[in-house]
Amino acid sequence: MFCKHHKFKLITMMLIAIFFLTSGFGCKQGNMDAVNDLKKPIILKYWRVFDSSDSFDDIISSYNQSHPNVNIEYRKLRYDEYEKELLEAWAEDRGPDIFAIHNTWIGKYARKILAMPETVKLPYVVSRNKKTKDIEKADYQQVKMLSPMDIRNNFAETIYQDVVRDSQIFGLPLSLDSLALFYNRTMLDNAQIIKVPSTWVEIKEAAKKLTLQNDTGEIVQAGIALGTNNNINRYSDILNLLMMQNGTLMTDETGSRATFNQPSPYAVDKSYRPGQEALRFYTDFAMPSKEVYSWNETMPEASEAFVAARLAMMLGYSYQLPLIRTRGIKLNIGIAEAPHINADGTDALGSKINFASYWIETVAKKTAHPDYAWNFLMFAADKEHVIKYLQKTKKPTALRSLIETQLEDADIKPFADQVLTAQSWYRGNDGQATENIFGEMIDAILKGKNTAEEAMRYAVERINQTF
Repeated sequence: MFCKHHKFKLITMMLIAIFFLTSGFGCKQGNMDAVNDLKKPIILKYWRVFDSSDSFDDIISSYNQSHPNVNIEYRKLRYDEYEKELLEAWAEDRGPDIFAIHNTWIGKYARKILAMPETVKLPYVVSRNKKTKDIEKADYQQVKMLSPMDIRNNFAETIYQDVVRDSQIFGLPLSLDSLALFYNRTMLDNAQIIKVPSTWVEIKEAAKKLTLQNDTGEIVQAGIALGTNNNINRYSDILNLLMMQNGTLMTDETGSRATFNQPSPYAVDKSYRPGQEALRFYTDFAMPSKEVYSWNETMPEASEAFVAARLAMMLGYSYQLPLIRTRGIKLNIGIAEAPHINADGTDALGSKINFASYWIETVAKKTAHPDYAWNFLMFAADKEHVIKYLQKTKKPTALRSLIETQLEDADIKPFADQVLTAQSWYRGNDGQATENIFGEMIDAILKGKNTAEEAMRYAVERINQTF
């Protein structure tokens, strides 16, 4: 009897000991391998444009609470040197682990990008000493990354269209910008324009009232900056917006070739070409012979003219607002949603279309730390953390869940209102080349070199060479 009882106690003690040893209760620091891994420094080089490093201080600090071994080396580069620096750095194996690209650059950089993995396994801090802040316990965590369906459910639809390729995720956005209408309240009041124009017909009527010329025909006050390519910062985006709102199919269903010169399959008149009509509408504003003439190639750059109170209305992005407010401190500025075709806010095909422009954060294929890089980006793009970035930079969200919050900010509201209806289109492997071709198309019309039909046909042929 004694032997049986003794044997039972021995077995029980052995089982308890095994439990403590295998469960981690026997070690104050939990998984020692995880603790040791958290002592190994990881450097992630992060390259971007426009935003200063303090825009990310809060996000990086929060990430370091769980991953204290990760050092994010943030570098802001000038836009005009950015791509050259990227390519040279990668060629010399000193490039960034994480970098940002414009949404139109995905095709161009696809081979440089490491797609998001399905899961990552990383060490993380479980607990710290309250006094010394030293790691008390650490472990490994298998983190499930975002799926294509998560992208579709959590972000604006256009982001899914841009970043998901062959069922893989090629990047995550921190914000999403769209074209909106900037206007000078004082000028509109002086012209007795009671309601801010919300349709393109109203824009035409307002432009006629707002445009003032001297005795020699020189424009001394422009109604709206439309029609040219040399002095409107995002002329191609504005023309794209007009074309898409008018029902233009920018590419075929597969996105493999440009089709914006083709007739509309939805129009009653099967010969109607909505792209051509949008091009005519745009360039009319820069033609002295047209009733809506309100801008020309000799005018200053649009934002400069707006700040100098020589321009009543312009289409622009949220990132332009801080500079306009700083330089045009005495101006009474208003911002409204971009105009649409119909009075109810819809466009030619019955839906509401706005134009998106945004940057995508992604991971370089050459990175030595892919799991850390992608884990940090998913952390940064999460609602809880990205809101800190958005508040510092005053940018509109890309997340559906933050739209309502941003509607409370008068400056951001017009852009936040447009997030869900903002669209883009695939512009081949060289988005800049496509933009330049659009500029040449506009120039050909203004100089009378081609008809709208000819200019569009030539543009499509050239753009398709980049697909």
